[in-house]
Amino acid sequence: MRVGTSSVPGARQAPRPPADPVGLGVDPDDLPDGLVVADEHGLVLCFNRAAERITARSAGEALGRPLEAVLPLVNLDGCRWWQLTDPYGGLAIRVRQPERNLLLPGGREVLVAARYVRTEPAGPLHRLVVTLRDTEARRRTERSHAELIATVAHELRSPLTSVKGFTATLLAKWERFTDDQKRLMLETVDADADRVTRLIAELLDISRIDSGRLEVRRQPVDIGAAVGRHIQAYVAAGQGADRFLLRLAQPLPALWADPDKVDQVLSNLLENAVRHGEGTVTIDITPAASPREGEDTGTSVTVSDEGAGIPEESMDRVFTRFWRGSKRGGTGLGLYIVKGIVEAHGGTITVGRAPGGGALFRFTLPVAAPAYLS
Repeated sequence: MRVGTSSVPGARQAPRPPADPVGLGVDPDDLPDGLVVADEHGLVLCFNRAAERITARSAGEALGRPLEAVLPLVNLDGCRWWQLTDPYGGLAIRVRQPERNLLLPGGREVLVAARYVRTEPAGPLHRLVVTLRDTEARRRTERSHAELIATVAHELRSPLTSVKGFTATLLAKWERFTDDQKRLMLETVDADADRVTRLIAELLDISRIDSGRLEVRRQPVDIGAAVGRHIQAYVAAGQGADRFLLRLAQPLPALWADPDKVDQVLSNLLENAVRHGEGTVTIDITPAASPREGEDTGTSVTVSDEGAGIPEESMDRVFTRFWRGSKRGGTGLGLYIVKGIVEAHGGTITVGRAPGGGALFRFTLPVAAPAYLS
């Protein structure tokens, strides 16, 4: 723990403080945020490891020195923050400073908050407790939001341009086109409108997942029949029936889940296998141990292919936003949404390598039967 005093020419020497200068009951070095504590004279008593990391200044340089010299903070307008706030000479009724963005020397941005500790209300300042946070995590979140907006805007531009172009052409020159040409244009508009709808649905799903508001409306789900419907749709669209192998273990426990959300998970995983994989797409549905505590059984669905698979170094990023396994288009949001849906059900999802060398995705859902059926 970085507490103590050091000899500084011309500075008053503060008495050696206790090992726990502000009564935290924990070692300040165990705190995730930077902690700096100054005494009634403005001399630094505590400077923990997180503060060292954030300020790039050692505790030995900081302890026993004036707080203003150790943390020469300025606000975004370039004004010296300690002179503006004047914690030792300002209003004695103040108890805190809310968190705000300030700059360290070199322009490094930090989030700073302060607490004024007084021995009695409106009394002199006994301790000044300052917390420091690195802004990198917040910047990553802001960048992620900006990337999401840019990605969705880019993906929306193409279908909307197509819709606008075809509708404007049809309105202006309706009589010049044959019925077959009109049908082709309208089918294209219809397909692009569906694409826009899917993108908006993805954006709403991400918003709900990030805020923890993704609702799950549980009903009995026949997972085997659900997979069968997706396979039939691919066969009707021109895929060979022999490309799909469905293996259904019996008996399966009754599954209670949101059928629409389960369909969304299956659609994403099968589309990935068909578009990015090769060879036979195998779907195994088996009973499994429930991922949720207090339940014995669950249902596991494994989707695998015989393609090149996912590189080992990419495995940890598969379920993050904007990850793309290839350059074949897409927003890179599908698997992020899949993970959010599975976890909203209380389930788990993993990625690995299939026996045939391709990608293997396995998700497990708890049975989640209503209490009156138990």
